[in-house]
Amino acid sequence: MNESNLSFLVVGAGAIGGITAALLKKSGADVEIVCHNEAYAYMISTTGIHISGLAGEHNVIMPAYSSVSAVKDKKDVVLLATKATDMTDAALSVKAILKEDGCLVSLQNGFCEDALAEILGPDRIIGCVTGWGATMHGEGELEMTSKGNFIIGYINSDSDTFLKVLADTLSAVVPVRTTDNINGHLYSKLIINSCITSLGAVCGLYLGEMLSISRVRKMFIVIMREAMEVADAMRIRVEVFGGSLDFRKFLNGKGILPEFRRHLIIRIIGHKYKRLKSSSLQSLERGKLTEIDYLNGYIVKNGGRVGVSVPVNDLIVRMIHEIEKGDRHISVKNFDEPEFDNYIT
Repeated sequence: MNESNLSFLVVGAGAIGGITAALLKKSGADVEIVCHNEAYAYMISTTGIHISGLAGEHNVIMPAYSSVSAVKDKKDVVLLATKATDMTDAALSVKAILKEDGCLVSLQNGFCEDALAEILGPDRIIGCVTGWGATMHGEGELEMTSKGNFIIGYINSDSDTFLKVLADTLSAVVPVRTTDNINGHLYSKLIINSCITSLGAVCGLYLGEMLSISRVRKMFIVIMREAMEVADAMRIRVEVFGGSLDFRKFLNGKGILPEFRRHLIIRIIGHKYKRLKSSSLQSLERGKLTEIDYLNGYIVKNGGRVGVSVPVNDLIVRMIHEIEKGDRHISVKNFDEPEFDNYIT
């Protein structure tokens, strides 16, 4: 692999994938992109992707295709930016386009790396935590809405020279950190998404309104506690989220004062991000499936594997699957289910 001139294929031209591809291309990298239809691919190839927001104002043209099968040259790096629900098919499609020593970087929400490793092998998977936000206002109209970074690392080995070169290249998009504990960082973000994104999909409320409800804050705490028990059984060293939320310290202590402190912290989060709308809720509103199986579903699956009971996470997963199938309505009344009373006090 020529580490000084990496070739990239970005699969997925939504907000994260499109901005990543465009800013890489603008920096001079060898980048092509695969999107969801021929018309969008033609637009990117001819008039380009328009980037706005915190990344600045840019219009970037690059080679684009509606199918991986149309890509002619093998690539050093595939950046997988599809929804988690589409990642298995996408990973299967890129097997033939990856160079023998090439790698795939997962940009999905949730903990998807295990599933990707089953398809391509663990040595070819680089985990990535995407710590910045973006919105797609329409095809080719993408806005970076919040600043942050990428955190990348191998899922089963320590950092090496190639990872550092990849980090330097990706820094054209946002700052990049490398880590020897990517699983701990991925799990940390998984916990936050399992609380905020999944609960928002169940009730349909913006974050501020949702976290103003005491019963929801209690669920937030129990989801987190169950997730940490699974992490301990899996021997995952969970990292501090965003450099400030230490889950062990947050959950430490019993009694009125520690519980008051936990509720206060959650209320502060709700106030700070009061207009945040769950991405899973947005998927449901568009008639799409959510990524629940790679969020709370990951906790449930692995809880069963390591013998840890996670009843609240399990109930959230079941509720969202019922919503997806049309057997349940999105409503704050879902939190009144009597079954929660066994675990929320």
